[in-house]
Amino acid sequence: MVTTTGPAHTQEPDSGRRHGWRRGLGREELHRYLTTLEGWREFALQDPAPPDLLSGSVLADLTPDERLDYDDDRLDYHTRLTVAATSTLRTVVHTGRRLTLLNRHAISARRGLILSGPAGTGKTTALTQFGKTIEAIDRRQHPGVNGRIPVVYVTVPPAATSRMLAVEFARFLGLPVTSRANITDVIEAVCGVLIDARVTVVCVDELHNLSLATRNGAEVSDTLKYFSERIPATFVYAGVDLEANGLFSGTRGRQIAGRFGVIETVSFPCTEEWTGLVSTLEQALRLHHHRPGTLEGLAPYLHDRTGGMIGSLSHLMRGAAIEAILDGSEKITRKSLQSVKLDRAAQSRKAKPAS
Repeated sequence: MVTTTGPAHTQEPDSGRRHGWRRGLGREELHRYLTTLEGWREFALQDPAPPDLLSGSVLADLTPDERLDYDDDRLDYHTRLTVAATSTLRTVVHTGRRLTLLNRHAISARRGLILSGPAGTGKTTALTQFGKTIEAIDRRQHPGVNGRIPVVYVTVPPAATSRMLAVEFARFLGLPVTSRANITDVIEAVCGVLIDARVTVVCVDELHNLSLATRNGAEVSDTLKYFSERIPATFVYAGVDLEANGLFSGTRGRQIAGRFGVIETVSFPCTEEWTGLVSTLEQALRLHHHRPGTLEGLAPYLHDRTGGMIGSLSHLMRGAAIEAILDGSEKITRKSLQSVKLDRAAQSRKAKPAS
């Protein structure tokens, strides 16, 4: 499901081998959207190895262009870094997997899952990693079988209408939609393809863009409900503070509450798990002069800076790693961490210092 990399190490490169972790991927492939089938499959199936750190003697022999290419590969790598298997992520994957099994033979009233919490608490990461897990299971169970689409990933557009949502599903599948196509045509086409493709999980992100208090929002909710009734799949939603935004209010809200379990994503306390998350990210670094254990020792400071928000922690460490390559220091220190600006939400949620 989730892989983490071991401590940084140095290696002599194979003769003639292209430097860098992207040797199996073209640049265009790295920037496909998850909300298209092609982009989702690229994300779900690719698991590129981290770049090797070249030894000092090999590094010194690189030409200027080779050094730029080598550093560019490491910069690209640190923009992504590893996904830490948090307790929340494990809970989402386990709960979601159980629901897919419970729903396997359900004719109606299939149960779903909702991830809700403040921004930066790992909802999208948990949602996409769950989808990636389902993809891996489906590939293992049906090796060499083409035409299957086990997972769909879409986002709810701002100020969405029911037609806009249906078009998002069609866009993921690559179905052509003309301006004259009505919503019924789009929905029928989407349902037909997904039923034939044996879809297992439908992931719907950015659900906070849906407001049941508006006519359009209510229609979008009805469209999602219709999709869930027509398509034999487990639906998993994610959004920011959904209960506070009225998702479970009124008749439609009560219907959602009666069919969906909720996992609340929250900031992490400064415990052993937090230190473990920091250590996992630190071990994934590919910097020449970074001293292992430095960031693990700064775990309380990192918690104070980020308020325990996993998204902010990832941003902080990735930003510091990129700066370490750009300025040539090749290491992360408390001073370099202080130079990385964080989002306002993390700053305003700064945790109290550990007692």
